[in-house]
Amino acid sequence: MPITSLVLNVADVARSVDFYTTHLQAKLLGAATERGATLDLLTATVELVAVGPGAPASTWVPDDLQRGFRHVGFKVDRVDPHVEQLKAAGVQFQLEPIEAEGGVRITFFRDPDGTLLELVERDLQYTRVLDEAGVAAERAQGVPERPRFDHVALTVQDLHATEASYTPFGFTTIGAIAQPHDPRGFDIHYLKSGDTVLEVFTYRADKTERAPQLDAPGYLAAVLEPGATAAQGLRAVGSWDGRTVHADQDGFTTITGG
Repeated sequence: MPITSLVLNVADVARSVDFYTTHLQAKLLGAATERGATLDLLTATVELVAVGPGAPASTWVPDDLQRGFRHVGFKVDRVDPHVEQLKAAGVQFQLEPIEAEGGVRITFFRDPDGTLLELVERDLQYTRVLDEAGVAAERAQGVPERPRFDHVALTVQDLHATEASYTPFGFTTIGAIAQPHDPRGFDIHYLKSGDTVLEVFTYRADKTERAPQLDAPGYLAAVLEPGATAAQGLRAVGSWDGRTVHADQDGFTTITGG
C-alpha cells in the first residue's frame, strides 16, 4: 500500500504546474484549472490544490527538530544539471549539493509555496540493512529517466510508534543510516511500501510540535490507498475532496481508505 499521491496546497496553480513540469519534468495529467491540477512523477502523482488569498501562513519551519512533515524527495540520474537549471531560474536553495551519509549526492530547495524538496543521486548505502529483500527491490528500480518521486520525510518522537502506525499500510523498515557527526543525535530509518518510502528522522535532542494545517500553502497530506482504517495512533483532523485526513502522533498527515 504505497504512497499513491501527494496533496500540496498552492497559491497559484499555473505557477506550480510550470515549476514542477519545468524543473522536475512532471507530466500534467488532464487539464489544469484555477482550482487544481494532477501531475505524474512516475511512482506517484502530485495533486496541486489552490488555496485562496485569505489562507493562513504556514507554521512549518526549516528545522528538522519540528515533528511531522519535513520534505519530499525525488530520485534523479544526476543532481548537478538539475541544480544548474534551478539556479538559473532563481530558485531558493536550502542546501547546496553535497555528498551525504549513505553514499548519495543530495540537494534541497523550495517550490514556489515554500515546500521543501530534495533531489537524490545514487542508491543509498545503509549503515544497517534490516530487510535485504526490500533493499534489493529498491535498487532494482534503477536510475530514473526523469525525476521520480521517492519519499516523504518526517521527524518523529518515537520510531516504534511510527512503525506501528504504518505497518498496517504495508510499510516495512528496510534500513537505517546513522548520522554520527550530528550533535543532535540523528538517525534515519527507511520505511518502504511498494516503490515509495517514509524517511523517518529521529533525534535525541528536544523536538517541537506542530498542529496540522490543511488550509495553508505547502504539504497537505500523503495519500495511502488502499489503506487500513484502524492503524495505531491515527486521528481524524479534517477532510480533503470528501476524504478524511488523519494525523499520526507527530502531526504527520495522510489520507487513507477509499
